[in-house]
Amino acid sequence: MQIYLVAGARPNFMKIAPIVRALQAQDALSFKIIHTGQHYDREMNDVFFEELGIPQPDVFMAAGGGSHAQQTAKIMVAFEELCVAERPAAVLVVGDVNSTLACSIVAKKLNIPVAHVEAGLRSGDMTMPEEINRLVTDSISDWFFVTEPAALEHLRREGKADSAVHYVGHVMVDNVLYQAEKLSSADTSAFETSAFKAAQQAAGGRYGVVTMHRPSNVDEPETFARIAGALKEIAAELPLIFPVHPRTRANIEKFGIDLGPNVTLAGPQAYMAFLNLWKDAAVVLTDSGGLQEETTALGVPCVTIRENTERPVTVDEGSNVLAGTDPVAIVREARKVLRGEGKQGRRPHLWDGKAAERIVAILAKELA
Repeated sequence: MQIYLVAGARPNFMKIAPIVRALQAQDALSFKIIHTGQHYDREMNDVFFEELGIPQPDVFMAAGGGSHAQQTAKIMVAFEELCVAERPAAVLVVGDVNSTLACSIVAKKLNIPVAHVEAGLRSGDMTMPEEINRLVTDSISDWFFVTEPAALEHLRREGKADSAVHYVGHVMVDNVLYQAEKLSSADTSAFETSAFKAAQQAAGGRYGVVTMHRPSNVDEPETFARIAGALKEIAAELPLIFPVHPRTRANIEKFGIDLGPNVTLAGPQAYMAFLNLWKDAAVVLTDSGGLQEETTALGVPCVTIRENTERPVTVDEGSNVLAGTDPVAIVREARKVLRGEGKQGRRPHLWDGKAAERIVAILAKELA
């Protein structure tokens, strides 16, 4: 029985990697890794897959960019041809990108069962494309693999059968724990940001890490300028390093955003290099969903620059604080951390590095 594991962007591979490793450790199910090509990423080379401990994708569909409709349509056409030709026993999708939505729809219309990993997450913000992808994928999936209590409640409220919903923990946490262990014995001197990290630590100082890429934050000049003002104020007390997403960098130049002299801009980082940077940070300031979870997994203080989060367990139990986009609130929450008054979070239930093993055991039983 063969399962298709669908990934379209770099974070998706972080999520399927533990599942691949769990599948490799048993013999009931076989698999193919399907890369839709939704995002082209120069960092996704041989070393990238070697670091993840997984093989290269079996299929690369090269869907590429375009509008949401164009991209989704290209993925659907290519994935349908693949499924008709080989017909897998099931399709497993992760997260909430366009590939997740597109491949779920194709599989379901071909009567191929769909498993959704990270099911049930809801921000309540219908202006987010990811929210629409989550809702549609969950409306047609057969098995729901859940990371946190709020997601269980959402799926129950939406009428999903208890027998189809499985609280398994989080594959992203499986991956960050696996990679952090590998990093403990790795040579990190060649990483682009290692010099910055070493310089701060040698001076006996701390540093913070910034990531921002959400259109609502970086595509609106007024909003971006307000957030930049907060970062500039924080950087007067704590050196910040900001690996910049290409669209964000373009908007910094386009809008004339002033981050001041104490914010160091860096290029996009490979996974291990970025993990090496943020795992020892005094605080992470971000609008990333995945980073909210990863910082909670490793107990790193996180200030989320968004008005909402689809990952409330990171706030309820973890090391994450939702600050919104008000500069006063962002600075206030960062200063709390620097004074030692930040949240003392804990790792949520079942975030123990074994979520993928649970998923594979359930799928083997369901497909038997």
